[in-house]
Amino acid sequence: MTTTCTPVDTERSVLYVSNSPDQKLADFLAGSGWQAVHAKSTAIAERMLERGNIKVGLVELPAECTSQHLSALASCMRRVETNWVAQIAPGQAENELVSRFILDYCFDFVTRPWLNDRLVFALGHAHGLSSLRQAPVTPEPSLGRHGMVGQCEAMQQLYRRIDKCSATDAPVFVAGESGTGKELTARAIHERSPRAGRTFVAINCAAIPPSLLQAELFGHERGAFTGALQRKIGRIESAHEGTLFLDEIGDMPHECQAVLLRFLQEGTIERLGGNGPIKVDVRVISATHVDLDKAVEDGRFRSDLYHRLCVLRLVEPPLRERGGDIKLLANYALSMYRQDGARKLRGLSSDAIVAMSNYPWPGNVRELINCVRRAVVMSEGRFITASDLGLPETDHGPAVTLAEIRSKAEKDAIENALQRHGYKLSEAAAELGISRATLYRLMHANRLHQEPAPASRTSNGSGGADSDDEAERQTPSMV
Repeated sequence: MTTTCTPVDTERSVLYVSNSPDQKLADFLAGSGWQAVHAKSTAIAERMLERGNIKVGLVELPAECTSQHLSALASCMRRVETNWVAQIAPGQAENELVSRFILDYCFDFVTRPWLNDRLVFALGHAHGLSSLRQAPVTPEPSLGRHGMVGQCEAMQQLYRRIDKCSATDAPVFVAGESGTGKELTARAIHERSPRAGRTFVAINCAAIPPSLLQAELFGHERGAFTGALQRKIGRIESAHEGTLFLDEIGDMPHECQAVLLRFLQEGTIERLGGNGPIKVDVRVISATHVDLDKAVEDGRFRSDLYHRLCVLRLVEPPLRERGGDIKLLANYALSMYRQDGARKLRGLSSDAIVAMSNYPWPGNVRELINCVRRAVVMSEGRFITASDLGLPETDHGPAVTLAEIRSKAEKDAIENALQRHGYKLSEAAAELGISRATLYRLMHANRLHQEPAPASRTSNGSGGADSDDEAERQTPSMV
């Protein structure tokens, strides 16, 4: 067996980790079409894994296997590209440490004597599964556009609108719930605009006390107020020739709104304690989770400032309306934080995907990413399960079949048509596009009365029905 770290043909290679080489094993594997590459330590194994895409590993667990030894092995077995098969002695799987290690880090295990078809089958199965898996080691930036993750129609529409907004200097307002990625959208607009090489300055209007917000936006001169020991350039001025992102603009105090409006109208600012206007060239993008239309209606936000900010309007879709993007984002988050866990994670179980798809995600993408990151740390198996996510159970009510939905829709349509036409059956049938005989049959099948309830009958002497329909009520249907 070789003990070097030179690159090898990885297509049918087995990385064999053991304190001592086993020539008999190497010969057996060679006869079965495998190339055995020996590593006598975990450090050598790690270097081999880094230099070649080895899909299958074979690790020999010594008879006296300590937790320190297993921890050292685990350090090089967390790579998701390699499927590991453990070699153990008879009865060794009953050891709690060994069984937990196998469950967490190994695809399969074989028991001595292992020079048989069982070993060949395990290695072949591990190789086949590894070939199918194409999990990225690092996050893929190409899961969407503009540095975002998402492929649903709502996100595709957002991407197109970002491209359009990037071509102009007009103010942009980004609406959306908390956690949907409004700042990502603002940065995407900036990075694709002619101002891309300039500064992008973001300020959270809700995170700064009202008494300090004006000084933070416009800056101040030395001595402008107690504690102003030197001149300070404001956020607007520091964004000169770049982009200013005003996050949570809906929470801006009313007294600051008038000063911001003056800047948007005239393109000039004045530092607190200053004695002259300063010309500033800034592209403004604003965002908030607040319903600004209602805020304007309630008098909490100035209508003139609203119209200045909302020249172009983008809406971030909430996560619950993004369908398959939930699974896409969950796998993306897992690829980012996979190394935070103590165990080698293969991915998300099917019940975890179902649980995430059924959850409404009030915190949107931010909540999903934090949820997956927590599950990576707390999970105890090779896959993140629904219980690892810790999501509250949602009650969707009893299951309803398609036939039941159709039956209810049919019954409602007939009832509504009868009520609109005062239970004149010929008119109701004409509206529904069916014959009176068919209407009778459907009413009978849905247990609907052929006349209105007593409380809804009219007092015009005819009960609101035409004479033909009255006659039809006296004659049972033969259809």
